[in-house]
Amino acid sequence: MPLTKKEWLALEKKANELRLLCLDTTYWAGSGHIGGGMSVMDMLTVLYHKYLNIKVDEPLWEDRDRFIMSKGHAGIALAPVLVDKGFNEFDQLKTFNHTNSKMGMHLDANKVVGVDASTGSLGHGLAIALGMALAAKIQGQDYKTYCIMGDGECDEGSIWEAAMSAAHYKATNLISFVDRNRCSIDGCTEDVMRLEPFVDKWTAFGFIVKEVDGQNIKELCEAIDFALENKTESPVMIMANTIKGAGIDFMENDYKWHYGSMDEEMYNKAKVSLDKYYQSRKARAEKEGA
Repeated sequence: MPLTKKEWLALEKKANELRLLCLDTTYWAGSGHIGGGMSVMDMLTVLYHKYLNIKVDEPLWEDRDRFIMSKGHAGIALAPVLVDKGFNEFDQLKTFNHTNSKMGMHLDANKVVGVDASTGSLGHGLAIALGMALAAKIQGQDYKTYCIMGDGECDEGSIWEAAMSAAHYKATNLISFVDRNRCSIDGCTEDVMRLEPFVDKWTAFGFIVKEVDGQNIKELCEAIDFALENKTESPVMIMANTIKGAGIDFMENDYKWHYGSMDEEMYNKAKVSLDKYYQSRKARAEKEGA
């Protein structure tokens, strides 16, 4: 169903709230993977507030859609989403990554409600998601499985083993994303380990690839709609071109903000930048929305 202007604006508002909450969580924690948290937040907003068929009061509902955050360090973005959704108490964010907190830097599915798999060691998420998708097929269930990977994570060979398997077993109920922010912990992806031609590689492995602006809610929704309506035997990969640290001007496109900390002055500057970013995003939705 086409995204209405009203819905687009509502999603922009929610994405802004969640970016601010991710910033707060990083500040309270003393540090965190905020760069990749910001780049992935629009994907999380769209999934949790438009597409995922889940029940907050029944987090282990058998027919729920599954979500795997393969780039587990983006737990600093997922945790605020789960808290805002109502799965976990707000005060848990104030203890994020503190000693004895339920919320560690990489979210533990046994401790954080709403997390379908513990991730952190990179390269495992697509295989886990594929297993869940194939289980649905075998058991005759209709749920979808969504998976978000980092682009630097795609240096891992296990990602490509899972990709081969997903195409071979026609796992069209698996909808995957790559957070293509072009930065990893040690530098730009194309300097550390060249990925391009990235889209061509996924295509060669048997996927239908939809390349979108990962900071454009309308384009993300159109790509997910395409995947949900897919009648072929090929799974869909959404290549989301994003910006590391999106919305915080002094962090954007800087791999050094893969992980970082802020003093109060930087924190306040980040809030000002996020407000400007939201105003520009809202203006785009007003102009382009129907």
